[in-house]
Amino acid sequence: MWRIDGAAPKPLTTSVLPAEKDLHEFLKRDPSLLGERLLVIGSEVITPYGPRLDLLAIDAEGNLNLLELKRDKTPREVVAQVLDYGSWASTLSRDEIIDIATKHLDQPFEAAFEDVFGSAPPDELNGDLSLTIVAAELDASSERIVNYLRDFGVPVNAVFFSYLEDDGRRYLARSWLGLSEEGAPAAPSAARKGKRAAWNGLDWYVSYGGNRNWEDAHRFKFIAAGGGKFYSQTMRSLPEGARVWVNLPGTGYVAVGKTLAPARRWTDAKVKVGEGWVKLSEQDLAGTPQPHFDNADADTAEWVVPVEWLDARPEAAAFWEKGLFASQHSACKLRQEFTLGRLADHFNIDDSE
Repeated sequence: MWRIDGAAPKPLTTSVLPAEKDLHEFLKRDPSLLGERLLVIGSEVITPYGPRLDLLAIDAEGNLNLLELKRDKTPREVVAQVLDYGSWASTLSRDEIIDIATKHLDQPFEAAFEDVFGSAPPDELNGDLSLTIVAAELDASSERIVNYLRDFGVPVNAVFFSYLEDDGRRYLARSWLGLSEEGAPAAPSAARKGKRAAWNGLDWYVSYGGNRNWEDAHRFKFIAAGGGKFYSQTMRSLPEGARVWVNLPGTGYVAVGKTLAPARRWTDAKVKVGEGWVKLSEQDLAGTPQPHFDNADADTAEWVVPVEWLDARPEAAAFWEKGLFASQHSACKLRQEFTLGRLADHFNIDDSE
């Protein structure tokens, strides 16, 4: 239950659903009234079929949530309407979703997403769809229809809001048509495959951390990872000729470069100095190699990839802004256009050349 204005307390009395326009504004401003963190990315969204979807929101996993207020529709009509919207929303690509968000939000989608969820959006958007009817009540036949559809995996539910008043103070109370054991909307029995950002076949994200010395990597032109399978296997997957964007976790992006050879163990790794190649382990390094660098186990060992820096900067000049992509993986495909665009501008990379 949520208080929406204030006055002196008196015994609570139940009132009717607030005006549709008021409830629309409440949910638009604070979609957490539905019980989970959401980012509203569209209001009165125009669909190809004429009617406008009341609210379009997205959750931390990139799943779309469609909210349709009953307004003056008949109960059965609103069920049909939200299903129609769902058939449209299920086809939305990542680019189309971001385009809708761009028209609605007052900042880039990626930045708004990080404001709400504390991280950049996932590569995949629109994996699972949620359809929610917002009303004071539904008639018995409509409830049966909703429950019947849910039994077949259709992700539709209804949420009911009502006022509670205490002589000036107004509260909203919420209840769901179908509840799980935890009291949240029960999940449907089926899920759709998500929409993933297209990859250009060239760009990779690299996380250079774990107490590794960036001064060494900058000077001797390499990236590296190891100390466990989770870290080493992605570094070993980097192909020759990949363009890598290097992020120092918690600091920011410091370099962009092109890989010159596949990963090799620390003990065998060579880097390019001038026109020749030298063993990295024999160089005068500022950082102290970790014990696992000489480990014989392939998953635990340190793996090194030589690079040619297109632009590399000291740690003090690291670049970061809200919404940029980051990952715990040592290396992964970098798909997000927002991040690629910001980095290209910052490091003066022109793909048209």
